[in-house]
Amino acid sequence: MRKAVAALAAFLLTAPFVMADGGGHPTVESSIYDPFVVTMIIIMAVLLLAIGLLANVVIGAASYYYNKQKEAEQQTDAGNTLKALSIIVLLLMAAPSFAQDAAPAAAAVQTAPSYGGLSPTTFYFMVGVIAIELLVVFVLLYQLRVFIGKTKLKEGTASATEFKLNRSISVWHKMNKFQPLEQEAQIDTGHDYDGIRELDNRLPPWWLYGFYVSILFAVIYFYRFHISHSAPSSTEEFQIAMNEAEAQKALYLKKSANNVDENTIKVLTAAADIEGGQKVFTQNCAACHGKAGEGVVGPNLTDDYWLHGGNIKDVFKTIKYGWPEKGMRSWKDDLSPMQMAQVASYIKSIHGSNPPNPKPQQGELYKEEGSNTDSPVNKATEVTKN
Repeated sequence: MRKAVAALAAFLLTAPFVMADGGGHPTVESSIYDPFVVTMIIIMAVLLLAIGLLANVVIGAASYYYNKQKEAEQQTDAGNTLKALSIIVLLLMAAPSFAQDAAPAAAAVQTAPSYGGLSPTTFYFMVGVIAIELLVVFVLLYQLRVFIGKTKLKEGTASATEFKLNRSISVWHKMNKFQPLEQEAQIDTGHDYDGIRELDNRLPPWWLYGFYVSILFAVIYFYRFHISHSAPSSTEEFQIAMNEAEAQKALYLKKSANNVDENTIKVLTAAADIEGGQKVFTQNCAACHGKAGEGVVGPNLTDDYWLHGGNIKDVFKTIKYGWPEKGMRSWKDDLSPMQMAQVASYIKSIHGSNPPNPKPQQGELYKEEGSNTDSPVNKATEVTKN
């Protein structure tokens, strides 16, 4: 910052001598006394003074923010102000040096364009100096704003942190009823153990009231569970939980009953399932297979021979998808999965019942696992209808 101000001052100080012509010739009235030129010089001086003042302010803000060498910075800032004022005085004293040789000057006035009595070079030079000064002023203002913002943010953060810390300490002291350090002598018991003094501190209120609440809870618990028996004991709670689990299990099985298919089907042995399967069989299957499964148009369902497999999965699959090419329709759109499972289980239950007027054997021999043979036997001999 100081180097920039010094460089600008040196530039303004030497510029008039560079633009001035050599002496020894008759002189004419200098253009420095023209109102336009005076106005531009005053603008330059005012901007230079503003730069010096802003430089002081920015340096002071930086010194305050960083908190280093504050006094030295203030002394240096005062010196910068004096330098800026000295530059203005020297700039004004250099005005006569703008004079030119009389004869060439007269010719130049007639031939060269001018701006308010100034040559184009001098005019553009002064305009450039003013532009540079304005740019420096804007940069200094921006830096000042940055330092002020950082200082406010730091002070605000520190104040908020200190407030929260003090507030939390105050609440903690109130919760524990700590005695001030000045009153420590009042609670000193006089016992000293290797330099460790024993103090008669009271229990924290929150701990003491928590102990009272636990005693009250124990009394209420004992009365409710062991005297009045208004609440279930641990054994009763276990039994209640088991009953709820059984109810949930039954509800789950009821909802999942219709999830059965040819891959999960198992033989149903409950009387209700067999009875339900018989009812559906009588309504929908007796016309082709007979009321007792002896076979009419369809095959006999009570012997050991099956056209499409005799295990429970095969029977369920036949009921569900049918065999349209052999006259067996699909029942998956008319019966629920549970109903088809009941019908398949009913058909398996009438195996070997030997009803009257049985239809001759059809299909391949099938033996259930656990019968005379340990595994199903599928003979290649095809038994055909007479």
